Amino acid sequence: MEPEFALVAVGAIVVIVAAAAFSSRLGVAAPLLLVLVGIGYSFIPGMPAIEVEPEIILMGVLPPILYAAAIQLPVVDFRRNFGSISALSVLLVVGSALLTGVVLFTILPDLDLAAAIALGAVIAPTDVVAATAIGKRLGLPPRLLSILEGEGLVNDATALVLLRSAIAATALSASGTFTAWGAVGDFAYAVVVALAVGLLVGVVAVVIRRRLDQPILDTAISFAVPFIAYIPAEGLGASGVIAVVAAGIYSGHQSARFTPQSRVAERLNWRTVQFILENGVFLIMGAQLSGIVTEIEEGDLAWHEAVALGVLLAGILMVLRFVFVWPLLGLVRRGETRSARAAQRATAFEEKVKAFDTRGSARAQRRVMGFLRRSEQARNDVKQYQAEGLGWRGGVVLGWAGMRGVVTLAAAQSLPRETPYYEQLVLIAFTVAIVTLLVQGGTLPFVIRLTGIRGTDRAADRRELATLLDEMEEAGLAALEAPRLELPDGSAIDPGIIDRVRLDTSLASAVAWERAEHADDDDGILQSPHQQYRELRREVLQAERDVLLDARARGAYPSRILQRAQTLLDLEESRLAQMESGGRD
Repeated sequence: MEPEFALVAVGAIVVIVAAAAFSSRLGVAAPLLLVLVGIGYSFIPGMPAIEVEPEIILMGVLPPILYAAAIQLPVVDFRRNFGSISALSVLLVVGSALLTGVVLFTILPDLDLAAAIALGAVIAPTDVVAATAIGKRLGLPPRLLSILEGEGLVNDATALVLLRSAIAATALSASGTFTAWGAVGDFAYAVVVALAVGLLVGVVAVVIRRRLDQPILDTAISFAVPFIAYIPAEGLGASGVIAVVAAGIYSGHQSARFTPQSRVAERLNWRTVQFILENGVFLIMGAQLSGIVTEIEEGDLAWHEAVALGVLLAGILMVLRFVFVWPLLGLVRRGETRSARAAQRATAFEEKVKAFDTRGSARAQRRVMGFLRRSEQARNDVKQYQAEGLGWRGGVVLGWAGMRGVVTLAAAQSLPRETPYYEQLVLIAFTVAIVTLLVQGGTLPFVIRLTGIRGTDRAADRRELATLLDEMEEAGLAALEAPRLELPDGSAIDPGIIDRVRLDTSLASAVAWERAEHADDDDGILQSPHQQYRELRREVLQAERDVLLDARARGAYPSRILQRAQTLLDLEESRLAQMESGGRD
C-alpha cells in the first residue's frame, strides 16, 4: 500500500468517528454525512482516486456486515414479522427490478430486456443502515425497526440472486437456450442450498464455540463464520448472502449457550466491526463519484442524461414502495386477526389437552407439553401484535424508508463490461442510491416527527423488566431452598453464605421495581436504599481504583497482578452501570 493510501485510510477512520460523534447534534444520520464528505473528497484536485473493486465489497465487506446484523436480530422478532419481511425483501424487490427493468428497456434502445432487469435488480434492494440509525435515535417502535432490519438482511440476497439470474439469462438468450422456468429453478436452487449451507455452518460453529472457554478464540472463530458460510455457498452456485444471514441468525439465537465472557466480547467486537464497515462503505461510495463520471464517454447517452434517468428511476422506486406498503399493511392486519382467532381456539382446547391421561407415555407427555407451549407462544404473539400494531403512521415511515446504499453501486460495477451503456448504467445506479439517500434519508426525521409515531412506553418496559426479573429471582431463590445444603464436593454450606447469596439474588429485581415505580421521580430513585447502596459502592470502587493506580505508578506489584485487579474492578463497575440503566433503552 502506497503511503498516500495509508494516510487516506487513517483519515477515513477519523472522519467516520467524527461524523458519528456530530451526527446526533446535527440531526442527520452519519451515513448521509459520510456520503457528502466522500463526494466532496472525490472532487478535490490531486487527491488519490478511490477505486474499489466490486468483489471486495460483495465478498469482503458485505458478509461481515450482514452477519453482524443477523446475530443481533432476535429470532422471535424475525418469526413474528416474517410475512412483512418476506414481502418487502422478496416480492417488492422482484417487482421493483421488473418494473424499472422494463422502463430502462423502453428508453435505451440497445439494451436487451434481461440486461435491463439486471440493472433493475441492482437498484431494487434498500439499505436500511441510515433508516435504522435515524429510527433508533428518534425512538421508532421496535416492531418497525425489526421489519426494517429483517428486510435489509434478506433483500440484498434476493437482488443479488436475481442479478445473477438476469446476467445468465442475457448469455442464454444469445444462445437461444433461455427458459423462464429454468430461471425460476435456478433462483429456488440458490435459496434452498444457501439456507442448508448457512444452517450447517451455524450448527458446526455453535458446537465448536460451546467447547471453548477463551473469549479471544471464540470471537476469532465468529469472525471467520460469515466467510465460511459465504464461500462454499457461492462455490455451489447458491446465494452466499443468504447463507451468511442463516448462519448469523442461528448463531445469534444460540449465543445463550456460550460463556458470558464470550458473549460480551463478541458483542463489543462485532459492533465495532459493524460500525467501521457500515459507515466506511458510505464514505467510499461518495468518494467514487468523480471517477464514475469521468469514465463516461460521449456517445448515445451523455452523463447528464444518465443522471436524469437515475432520478426518474429513483422516483419510480419511491412511488412503488408506497403503493406496495399500503396493501401490505392490510394483509398484516388480516393475518393478526387470524392469529388472534387461532390463539383463542388453542386456548379453548387447552383444558381438553390437559385432561389427557399421559401417564406411562413419555411421547404423549412431550406432545402435550409441546402443544401447551405453542398455545402460550400464540397468545404472546397476539399480545405483541396488539401492543405494537402497524398503523398508518408506521406505513408512512415504512414507505419512506427506501434508501439505497453501497450494495447497489458495487452490484452495478459487477455487471459484465460488455453490457451496452455499462458506464452509464453504473452512474444511473449511483444516482438512484444518492437521490434516495439524500432525499428520503435527509427528510426521514421530519417524516417521523410529522406522523407523530411513538416508540415503546418506557414505564411499561420498566415494569415488564421488573416482572421478568421477579420470575428469575423466584427460580433462583427456589434453588437456595433445596433440601441439599451442601456443595457438589460434599462440604457443608455456611448459612450466612446462603443469606448473602439470597440478598444478591433479590437485588436486581428490587432495583428494577424501584425504577419502575419512580419512573418520573428522580428524587425518589436517588433516595431509595438500593440507589444509596450503589452510590456508596461506587465511591468504594473509586477509592480502590486510586490505590490501584498508585500501586501501578510505584511499580509495587507485577503488571499481571495489576491487570487482574483492574479487571475485577471493571467487572464490578460494569455491573453497577447495568443496574443503573436497567430500565432505559
